[in-house]
Amino acid sequence: MNTIKFKSIGTIHSPFKDLEGMPIQPIGARGIKGEININPEYNGGLKDLEGFSHIILIYHLHLSKGHLLEVKPFLDTEKRGIFATRAPKRPNPIGLSVVKLEKIEGNTIYISNVDMVDGTPLLDIKPYIPHFDKHPNDDVIIGWFEDKYTDASSKKSDGRFKE
Repeated sequence: MNTIKFKSIGTIHSPFKDLEGMPIQPIGARGIKGEININPEYNGGLKDLEGFSHIILIYHLHLSKGHLLEVKPFLDTEKRGIFATRAPKRPNPIGLSVVKLEKIEGNTIYISNVDMVDGTPLLDIKPYIPHFDKHPNDDVIIGWFEDKYTDASSKKSDGRFKE
């Protein structure tokens, strides 16, 4: 097995000091403000980012210990394969969120729709470009989420993935 190493490019700060009670996706975090402190050696990478309204954050789910191949996700009562969910108990604890970019001042990025716990290590930032992610003529099928996704805006973390 190859060893892969990543290093944090910064830290995500949010009002959520604990996993329990926080939103499970950005749709449930509408208007919740946060900020990212970018490590100074990466400041040059922020050039031109402010021209985007939304950014994709890729981060380390640092509070997730171990992994499971089947989990009972927040939006369901049935066990599902980990790769068919967005649950944090993953073989590689990597999270992804699309957030609104409010402004950048120096090495601080101000964001909203924040669904991460305070102190989350940031691995990467990418601009959100809807034209890249879905072709207008493609039909999208969302599997077992089909009749559950509307609950994501009100569902909160209950701590089931803490251990």
